[in-house]
Amino acid sequence: MGMQPLQDWVLIDPAEAKEKTSGGLIIPDTAKEKPVEGRVLAVGKGRWEAPEKKWGSKPKGKEEKVFKPTVLKPGDQVLYEKYGTTKIDLDGKELVLVRESDVLGWVG
Repeated sequence: MGMQPLQDWVLIDPAEAKEKTSGGLIIPDTAKEKPVEGRVLAVGKGRWEAPEKKWGSKPKGKEEKVFKPTVLKPGDQVLYEKYGTTKIDLDGKELVLVRESDVLGWVG
C-alpha cells in the first residue's frame, strides 16, 4: 500500500456488509447498510492546534500552537462516523479516510 495520511487523518479498511441477519434472513445488495466498523491501515502523526481559551480571558500576545499526536495505531479495529468519511480507491480496493475525531471508539 502506498498511502500515508497527513495530520490526524486515518485510513480505514471498512468491514464487509453483513450477508444475513441474526435470524437467518438473506439481505439483498440494495438493502445492505454501509459498514461503520473497520481496521485501521495507516494514521497521520497528529495536528497542530491553537491552545484552548478560557471563557472570558483575553489573548496574551502571540499564542503558541500545541501538537496533538494521534492515539490510533495500524491494526486497531474501530467504529467511525457513518457520514464523516472520504472514500478513496487504492489498489482496486475501496477504503475510507476519516479524521481521528470522527472515530467513535475501539472494537474489542
